[in-house]
Amino acid sequence: MVYVKYVKRSVKSTLENPSFIDENPLCVCSEEIASIKKELISENDDLKLKQKTSSLYLQITQEAYRIVVKITVPHHYPEEQIRVELKESNFPDLFTKFFCGQSLEISRQCIQPPLKRKPKDPPFEPKPALWPIIRFLIKEVKRFPHEKCPVCKERCLPSDPKEVTEDPNNPKFVERVYCGHIYHYDCLLSYLKTPPFQGGKKCPNCGNRIYHDRWKLTPNMAEARWAHQEARHRELEEYDPQIAMWMFPVLLVKWHCISTCSSCFSCDVTLVLLVSLTYSLFVTVNKYLDNIKNC
Repeated sequence: MVYVKYVKRSVKSTLENPSFIDENPLCVCSEEIASIKKELISENDDLKLKQKTSSLYLQITQEAYRIVVKITVPHHYPEEQIRVELKESNFPDLFTKFFCGQSLEISRQCIQPPLKRKPKDPPFEPKPALWPIIRFLIKEVKRFPHEKCPVCKERCLPSDPKEVTEDPNNPKFVERVYCGHIYHYDCLLSYLKTPPFQGGKKCPNCGNRIYHDRWKLTPNMAEARWAHQEARHRELEEYDPQIAMWMFPVLLVKWHCISTCSSCFSCDVTLVLLVSLTYSLFVTVNKYLDNIKNC
């Protein structure tokens, strides 16, 4: 119905003034623009129309973060796809790519039928994409600056955009997972490596399974790695440095014996002396430490 209304208005204007469309190409989406200005644009945002280039410049601001995009409306809108171009942003690259990529995907879905249609679906018709694109951009830009990490419960993005890190291995680097929520790199890494793993790790905010290109482990593999690390930690906790000290002179003398001696008698005598001296040293040190503790 909206599209039919646009066509009727355009046809009427064209009949009255043949050059009207050429001079005012954005008239095909005038009602969308009016609704956007009324319902979506806030005091901190700005929407400028450029009739000569059939484009709109949208500036969205949230706290210290801002983004400016150019949206070009084609002559045969809405049959043709809207173009979205990033002009300015102080968001991390991860977010700007998401904003532009998803906007283009919304535009594509409005003019192309789905690949798998249901038998009961009505025939596909192109529909206006300007409203859903701008609604998506405003919603996401307003959401991210104050969103908290689901693990540590602290803000993911710093208050000052200049403090944003682009190093993917930095503990405070912000990762966005498939469900749309964002995490600190270290928080997400620690969460993915901690059990339970059955059924895959779930996002604490929405309960959907976490998918990310950097972590493609299956639940079984993740659990096996965790079990291996826990076993290694237990081995290190049970390690007694005194045993290593007793073994050091034994290994040292045996190595010397094998590499230089033809007879082991002298080495064995040396070994006995070294072990005795080491034992005496440890007894003396332990007594001294016990006396200090009792004082």
